[in-house]
Amino acid sequence: MSTQFLSTLSQNYIELLDNNEYYDITVEVGKDSNRLPNISPKVFQIILRYIYGGILSLNEQNASQIFQILLAADELDLQELIGYLQKYLVENESEWMEQHFEFIHRTSFQYDSLSEIRQFCRDLTAKSPEKVFKSLDFTLLPEKSLVQLIKRDDLQMKEIEVWDHVLKWGLAQNPTFDLNDLSDADFKTMKNTLQHCLPWIRFFSLSSKEFLQKVHPYKRLLNHQVYEDLLNSHVDPDTEPADNILLPRSIKIERIIDSEIVNLVLVSAVLRWIDKTVIIINGKFDHLRELYLPYKFELLLRGSRDGFTPKKFHQLCNGIPNTVTFIKVKGSEEIIGGYNPITWETSDNKGKTKDSFIFSFKNKNIKDAIFSNVRDTAEFAVCYCRADGPFFGRDIIIRASNESTNYDTSYCGWVHYEKMIRAEGKFQIEDYEVFQVIKR
Repeated sequence: MSTQFLSTLSQNYIELLDNNEYYDITVEVGKDSNRLPNISPKVFQIILRYIYGGILSLNEQNASQIFQILLAADELDLQELIGYLQKYLVENESEWMEQHFEFIHRTSFQYDSLSEIRQFCRDLTAKSPEKVFKSLDFTLLPEKSLVQLIKRDDLQMKEIEVWDHVLKWGLAQNPTFDLNDLSDADFKTMKNTLQHCLPWIRFFSLSSKEFLQKVHPYKRLLNHQVYEDLLNSHVDPDTEPADNILLPRSIKIERIIDSEIVNLVLVSAVLRWIDKTVIIINGKFDHLRELYLPYKFELLLRGSRDGFTPKKFHQLCNGIPNTVTFIKVKGSEEIIGGYNPITWETSDNKGKTKDSFIFSFKNKNIKDAIFSNVRDTAEFAVCYCRADGPFFGRDIIIRASNESTNYDTSYCGWVHYEKMIRAEGKFQIEDYEVFQVIKR
């Protein structure tokens, strides 16, 4: 049997540390070439109390001092202390680190063990890219750091701005070059400089104007086939996109939609279809362009929150125009739904409109999306019944035995809309949401 007396033992060591009479080792710290120049005497005293007694008091230290203690711990390879201080700074001093972002970001890449601080910087940069891209030292970023940043799907920056900054970084690595007057040799050198960055630029997300003005002049930087595919995507809408083209970044636009079923890429596709009078629909590259989000979505009903009865559907959705229904098929990632520009009602009747449509997304994949307009007659666009939920012609049927019981019939057919959005037959609902679409 063994017993640990760590607290008493630590106290004895602390008393020994505080007693200047007995010692046989001298460590000199401070700004002198013969000392540990990166560690101040004050910081080293704090480190010593940790080494001797396991005591670390941060109450009297500000964030800057704590960061200096962290750097000293790194230099002395005190792994336990390094991990603890990184976590402390991230959880308790994030505001200070944001205010001193340039210094924190630059320093974190000079110390191998500061992985949590680097991750904090990456996450903050993705959320607020101006912290890096508009900083004076942006062009000093190591290539690896730049690549890790621009490859993120959640980088909150327009793609044309990403491209502009990557060009700026490449030019800074070749300071004698003039971006407006590059020779063949210069282009070759720049292409080599940017070889690890170029694959992560979402060129297909750019508009035709952006492509013409900002990419075409530098086409020799791109792989020839990539440039040809990019050019064809703008001049020939029937060109099939390659499978490996990166999707647009997941830009988080505040207050667009509160959904547990769909993401903004799918939402953008639905909004393009709603605005089909002003947006070209069915272009093979539409899903690769920047997100189209001129509307916001007001959540009216969520099945998992409000229940799955027709009564609740009509209570929350009746009388409200311009609604979109998203239905998640149980046991899959498939989403089906429809747009109803008129209102829902409880009377046994049918709603007439030429502007409704239904849709399906397989595995939340926009490439395989099917959109189907109501047929020309538009007599049976939507159906009303007290015991029905969202009901689009005879093509999407959601109903129950009575208004107060859960839905017991979920069925897809092909009758009143132009295209079949999924195989005819029954399916089960995992969840569904109904939103009103409102112009921003």
